[in-house]
Amino acid sequence: MTVEPQESATPGRARGRWRVAMGVMTIVVGIVVALVVGALAVGLVALAVDTPALYLGAGLAVAVSVCFLLSWWGFRLTGVRRAGAGAAGLSAAIGVAVTVLAASTILSPFPAQPEAEAPSAVQYWDLSTGSRIAYVHAPAAELPTSKPPVIFVHGGPGTPGEGVPVGGAELAAQGFDVYAYDQVGAGRSTRLDDVTDYTVQRQVADLEAIRQELGAEQLVLVGRSWGGSLTAQYIAAHPDRVAKAVFVAPGAIWPTAFPDGVGEPWHEMDPAQQARYDELMGNPRILAQSLLMGVNPQAAHAFVPDAEADSWMHEVALTGRDGASCSREVTTPPHNNPQGFYVNQMTTADFDSIPDPRPALTNARVPILVMAAQCDFLRWPVTREYRDTFPRSTLVDIQGAGHGVSTDQPEIYTGLLETFLNDQPLPLPAYTSMEPPPGRWTS
Repeated sequence: MTVEPQESATPGRARGRWRVAMGVMTIVVGIVVALVVGALAVGLVALAVDTPALYLGAGLAVAVSVCFLLSWWGFRLTGVRRAGAGAAGLSAAIGVAVTVLAASTILSPFPAQPEAEAPSAVQYWDLSTGSRIAYVHAPAAELPTSKPPVIFVHGGPGTPGEGVPVGGAELAAQGFDVYAYDQVGAGRSTRLDDVTDYTVQRQVADLEAIRQELGAEQLVLVGRSWGGSLTAQYIAAHPDRVAKAVFVAPGAIWPTAFPDGVGEPWHEMDPAQQARYDELMGNPRILAQSLLMGVNPQAAHAFVPDAEADSWMHEVALTGRDGASCSREVTTPPHNNPQGFYVNQMTTADFDSIPDPRPALTNARVPILVMAAQCDFLRWPVTREYRDTFPRSTLVDIQGAGHGVSTDQPEIYTGLLETFLNDQPLPLPAYTSMEPPPGRWTS
């Protein structure tokens, strides 16, 4: 007679254990689902709102609410009498844990680069475009001069130099007014409130406004790396405003023409450089910023402000400095002129979407000098395309030079500038082959 009650109780105990297991699983899954839904809520709110406190707060509130609802159901399945209290306690604990974790990761600011006082030589243009542009000037030795002003156009986007570039003093001594400026969003120039205003068109407009500010009919442009890309864009828009142009290890005329990429300096790093690069790229705050950039760049800008983002970009650039030299050794100390993260990211994205300028450039009658570097990390077709596109172009191959041509071979570099701008025979022969020059590192 005692057997029957034991047999009838067994299914009840099994059902009880099953309910407890289902309840615990519901609670665990609920926590995961709450975190995922909370993250999605951050992105959805950030689409419309760029205030970090609002979109992060909304995400936390959604995560806590979803955690409460699913854990309450889970606690009920387990048979806990005060399911609501258990769910409230668990969801509050999750909220606190998320807040503490966020405070030590994504809310922990990247160390800002110490502010350095601008050298006394730095001056400013307030352009008609609304940009306040920092620049340095090496005046022509003979004034007034009949020669067009020389404008050095830096690379990046967003990586300015400091002071008058290599060759600038020599050109000034020969009667050229020489200028080097920080493009909008970089160096000591304006940072735009709306980062979506960083476009190739804005950069071209600023350069045209600089010409107007100088009162010059034409400019001589010396574009290095991305500065070469910008110079090509300016020529496409204003071919009659350029007397001559020099392209120094230039970036792509039109990046869409190179679906496999144009080349990059972050390779062959030593272990310490690689470790630092990985640390910087894996920074949780920067990863969160990157995700926000894909949702709403303004939300990312509010989350990681300019000074912080620029400092991070500065540190990343330092890990790749060796890639700009043929010797793979840094020969000059880094300067303190700030880099521009948001102008780099937004202008690069815009550059990938613009129309092809090459049809317009094939009709440009501007005399062109292209400096190709033996150890340039940019692919050979990227450089060669300048010679092949511009009808009045000459390409020269500089042996023993990397992407930083003026650093590796300053005398050859300066000699080429002087002779080309003064209509004298170049110190190097023209390179006319379609194949890469002998010893070229990339193809």
